[in-house]
Amino acid sequence: RGCVTMLAKTLFVLAAASASAGLAPRGTPVLVSRLRGAGANAEGIKLVPKVALAPGVEPRLLVRGGAAASKLASKPKTKTVVDVALLAYFFFWYLLNYYYTLNNKRALVAGGGKTGFPMTIAFLQLMIGSLYGLFLWAAPDARKTPTVTSTDLAKMIPIAIFFALAHAFSVFSMGMGAVSFTQIVKAAEPAFAAVLGTTIYGKHVSKAKWLALIPVIGGVCLASLKELDFAWSALISAMLANLMAAFRANENKRLMDTPGLKDRIGTVGNQFALTMILSTFVMLPIWLLTEASKWGQFVDTFKASKILQGNLITSGLFFYIYNELSTLTIKKTSATTQSVANTAKRVIVIVGVALVLKESLDPMKLLGCAIGIGGVFLYSIVK
Repeated sequence: RGCVTMLAKTLFVLAAASASAGLAPRGTPVLVSRLRGAGANAEGIKLVPKVALAPGVEPRLLVRGGAAASKLASKPKTKTVVDVALLAYFFFWYLLNYYYTLNNKRALVAGGGKTGFPMTIAFLQLMIGSLYGLFLWAAPDARKTPTVTSTDLAKMIPIAIFFALAHAFSVFSMGMGAVSFTQIVKAAEPAFAAVLGTTIYGKHVSKAKWLALIPVIGGVCLASLKELDFAWSALISAMLANLMAAFRANENKRLMDTPGLKDRIGTVGNQFALTMILSTFVMLPIWLLTEASKWGQFVDTFKASKILQGNLITSGLFFYIYNELSTLTIKKTSATTQSVANTAKRVIVIVGVALVLKESLDPMKLLGCAIGIGGVFLYSIVK
């Protein structure tokens, strides 16, 4: 208490000296000490030289100066605004991604499973999505048509090639094995992106990111050990899908750096529609080389199976819409939010589809899934 009294006296002396020396200009807020029971009048600063302090009473520091003090005292309250559009993007992105994965598997099974028509189904899904994109341009006031040139379209062809191949390999993998297993393997895409980025595109990947890839790869390996529906064709196809997706991501980033291209494309929806349409043309020769000879068998199966009809059409539409919604969501959120969203989405799709299709959910498989997806999340947020 003696120290407090000495501090109060010192502040009195400094304030008096500043006032008498003219260090505080007229009208400027001044720091003064105010003791309980003593104050300053409205005309100026009045210092009380000595006031006896009651036991337990300590000096207080106040800022005087009219408007300045009132601004410090009252801070405006900010209202929290809920972005309804963003919440809708998240909800339908998750929902349609889930139903695409589910309906895609049902269409593959109805089409004959491992000996069916995976390339035909993948090709028709791209065609259905392309028709939907063209419809949006043709419909009144639905979407403005892009003003891209033939040179712009030529530059987009590499992206279309990688997009078509990533989709084809992914569909083939889900046709050869369990959907949950394919999704777990596809979660390892950051590992392929890191290797490609450093070896081909000259990007730098930090040590922290390389270390985060260890649980990603380990989790996929652990899940593979207890996969009851394991097939090398499913594993290799899913890994090739990751490779193509990594190429596409890097090429897309390089393409969008082209001056004026964003303005000519217009919207994110237009960008995805153009990619989908070009990918359909890319997929055509692949389909001709692989399953065109089985087209008659497919038509007969399609006519006879309502399950194949409904799931093929809806999976094509859902594939287009959920990809566009994911792009819109990513555009409106931060990198960390994207990482959390993608992680949650994979968990929902893997567990939800496995439960509906009655696929194996062995504890070791679930552990590998958790480790792998956790590693993906770490890779996404570390610098």
